Amino acid sequence: MRPRSIAAILGLILWAAPASAHHSFAAEFDGARRLRFQGVVTRVEWTNPHTFFFIDVKEDSGHVVNWAFETAGPNLLARLGWKRDSLRVGDRVTVVAYPAWDGARIASARSVVLADGHKVFAGSAVDGGPQP
Repeated sequence: MRPRSIAAILGLILWAAPASAHHSFAAEFDGARRLRFQGVVTRVEWTNPHTFFFIDVKEDSGHVVNWAFETAGPNLLARLGWKRDSLRVGDRVTVVAYPAWDGARIASARSVVLADGHKVFAGSAVDGGPQP
């Protein structure tokens, strides 16, 4: 193979890599099951293309499990009223979210009631976002 061909193939692979990192909501989350979670924030990751936060949730059995919640990216969250300090480790929050299909403890957050009682939306792709 010629060096130009190898360079062209490598260029296409590198160009396509960011697109493969993004996923379809329907492929990962169950848009027909909207669940409510209450718990304490354990970690917040302001990253692109999605921001994640984690909360400890007490199950009916009394066992505490850590759930991950995916939201939109930082830019959209800011436009929806979030601030960098909207979620802090130790805050008690209520989250409405769509769980993963595979039973993993990850969900796509739709809305969050923050520790101060303020409700913010999380940019969920399934239902068209905030609604009155």
